[in-house]
Amino acid sequence: MGQLEMLQWVLFPVIMISLVLSVVFSYKSRRSSDGRKRGINAARMNISMGIMMMFISFIQLFMSNESTLKVVIGAIFLVVGLFNLFAGLRNLSAYRATERG
Repeated sequence: MGQLEMLQWVLFPVIMISLVLSVVFSYKSRRSSDGRKRGINAARMNISMGIMMMFISFIQLFMSNESTLKVVIGAIFLVVGLFNLFAGLRNLSAYRATERG
């Protein structure tokens, strides 16, 4: 088994788990009547989506075979994923701070 195949076996489950978590937190966020819980679930959804996009970008970057288009797409996904991750972490910490009073 080569390194690329091993990398696929590691990255694919992480992408699928973060995809499922994104859907679950999105559903919980939309169904919640409490604004604070809605915000916490939306922040968790952003974190999950950011992780998913980062790992998709890793696949694009490592499996690119030096294709410029794939590298550019991977870089865009990485930047958007990092933005989602940090925005979700910032929002989650803000909502948790309101819990403490």
